[in-house]
Formats: sequence, C-alpha cells, structure tokens
Amino acid sequence: MTLWEELNYRGLVKDVAGEDIGKKLDNEKISFYWGTDPTADSLHIGHYSSLVTAKRLANAGHKPILLVGGATGLIGDPRPTAEREIISYEKLNENKEKLKKQVKKLVGENVEVVDNYDWTKEFDYITFLRDIGKYINVNYMLNKDIIARRLESGITYAEFSYTLIQGNDFLHLFENKNCSMQVAGSDQWGNITTGIDLIRKKTGKEAYGFTMPLVLDANGNKFGKSEGNALWLDIEKTSSYELYQYLINASDELVEDYLKIFTFFTKEEIENIMKKHLEHPELRTAQKTLGHEIVKDIHGLEEANRAVKISEALFSGNVKDLTEKEINDVFKGAPSIEIEGEMTLLDLLVNNNIASSRREAREFLSAGSITINGDKFQDESQMITKDLAIGGHTMIIRRGKKKQFVVKFK
Repeated sequence: MTLWEELNYRGLVKDVAGEDIGKKLDNEKISFYWGTDPTADSLHIGHYSSLVTAKRLANAGHKPILLVGGATGLIGDPRPTAEREIISYEKLNENKEKLKKQVKKLVGENVEVVDNYDWTKEFDYITFLRDIGKYINVNYMLNKDIIARRLESGITYAEFSYTLIQGNDFLHLFENKNCSMQVAGSDQWGNITTGIDLIRKKTGKEAYGFTMPLVLDANGNKFGKSEGNALWLDIEKTSSYELYQYLINASDELVEDYLKIFTFFTKEEIENIMKKHLEHPELRTAQKTLGHEIVKDIHGLEEANRAVKISEALFSGNVKDLTEKEINDVFKGAPSIEIEGEMTLLDLLVNNNIASSRREAREFLSAGSITINGDKFQDESQMITKDLAIGGHTMIIRRGKKKQFVVKFK
C-alpha cells in the first residue's frame, strides 16, 4: 500500500482539502503540522491518534511540526456548550514545556516544536484586523460548525476570533517553515479551511489538510474519556495498568478499528490477530494485544509487561506477587484502612466496616467470601499480623467478587 492508501485503510481520513493531497504524500516530502493548546500539563489518550498519525507521516519521510498554542491556549477553542476557563500565563508556560517533552518522546526528536505566541504577540489589534481579519468574511465564519453550534447559547468575541488566530498560524508556518499541510481531528475542519483560504488569498498558493475521524468508544464518547476523566499519557497521572485495563475492555465491535488506528501492525498482522480473536473471543486476544502495544509505545516494554503482570495477578486473585507500588496503583480507588497492632480476623472485619455486624462477618467467613491477598480465610479467630501483609505493610481484603479493601499497618 502507498502511504495514502494505508491512511485510508486505517480509517484515518475523513475530510480532505486539496485534490492531489494523496499524490503529494506518496511522492513528495513535505512539512506538516498539527497543534494542541497547553490547557493541561499532559496529553491524554484522546490525543493519541494524532500522535500516531504524525509518527506514520514522519516515518514516511515527512517533516512533523507540533504547534503548542501559547496564544490560542489563552483564549480557548470554542467548546460545544460553554466558554473555556481562562488559564494563567504561568500555568500555560509550565504546561507547554511538559507537552514538548511528551511529544518528542512519542513521535521522535526530529519533531520541531513551535509556539504560536511567538508570532501572535507581535500583532497589535489594528494590524491583526487589517492583515488577517480583512480577508475572512463574517458569514464564512458563522457557517463554521465549530462556531455555528454555539450561536444559540452565545459565544464571546474572544472564542469567535479563535479561528482567525489558527488560520494565521497556518499562514505563518506556510511562509516561514515551508509547511503546506495541516492534520487534525475532524472537529478542527473549520479552522483548517480558514487557514487554507487565508493562504490562498494572501499568497495565491495552495495549501492542504485532512482530518481524522474522532475516535469514539461503544457509547459514542470520545476515546479515552470516562465520565469526564481523561486517561493521561503522563504515567504519574495515569498508571500503565490503568491504561492497559481501559484498553483490554474495548468492545469486540471496535477493537479491530483501534488496532488499525493506534498500532503499527501491518494489514496482514491485524487480520491474523482478529482471526485468532474470533476463534476464541472469550480470551480477548485482540484487546490484550492492543493494550500491550499501546502501553509499550507510550511507556516502554517494561511498563507494558508490568501492566500485563498486574492484570493477570488480579484475574487469578493472586496479588502476593505484586509490589506495594503496584498495589497502590491498582487499588488507589478502593477503601483504605489503617490498623495498628494485632487483632482477630472477626474484629478486623467488624471494626472497619468490612462487615456491618459480627453476625454478617461470620456469614461471610462461613461462605468463603473473604480472601486476604488472594487466599481464602474462614477462621474468625485467625490473628491478623504483619506476617500476612505484602512487604509487612499492606493487605488486600476481598469480600465477595467485587468489594475490595486496602489494609495498611501503621
């Protein structure tokens, strides 16, 4: 397959500006850019398809430029329903430096990172209106989906102007970096075409762009989002296990699409993975392969193997082989209990609300519903000591199939 054929096979092309964009990508070496506003100190898994696509283009010999929006981040791309919160200059600068490091690690050191604040700060208001605003019709802007969807609820002039600033970014990179193509998620189509129109009107030359479909989960939510909480690419914010666990729970209907979008497996390799998966879907071969491959790409092979180890230990119930750090990563959302000294198992269950009464505690024990670090305990007089704890400090008590408690000795 040619590069353009591969991008289409993987479902990475939605909107296209420029009839011969495929020929340019297949036969020339061009500079392209994609952008992100530094509104957080880490990218999340929702950004990952853009990063992987940029790496595909870079591997084919094209020059990647990441635009970190120091200027646009101060305004905010229009959200579907409400204004974005204003971020401070200090926080913005902190975030910029962290994102630069993240992208270079994931895409490669050959990525050129630029900041649109560097050239936007030079505009005074009148010059911006004359040199940029004069070329873009208001009716044209109102028809942009990203703006039109906010007209009923209201949009400030600041966010209304965002597309002009981003259009100027493309113009600046076109004139100063020989950058002729922009790549982004489909929600950025209006901003891409503003830049292309501005370039045409001001220089008489053609620029190009294409968007990628937004990657959604089985519920139609943006990929990597869970009730508004992002899965961060920073391992200190989202552990490799958490990321792996999310990916191995991908639906059977979507896992093949995810393998195409997020991995570098060939068409033949993906077909073989899916063939094995469909023969025994209960083994979740495709999801496990997806999870391991993405965690390996983001955090390295050691972290990917570690995530698999933790997942298998939890599935088997044998957590004794996990380190305290791994336990803390996995069970950070579970109720945590601190105890001091020795006590009977019955007292531990009742005094710490693992059971509501001594009678209920005995019922759990007689039914074999209580495990400590994966081992079943039924003797209510069993003494709970540090000898039972992992590292002499931590125990995982499971009540039934789902309820878990982290017990730590002081």
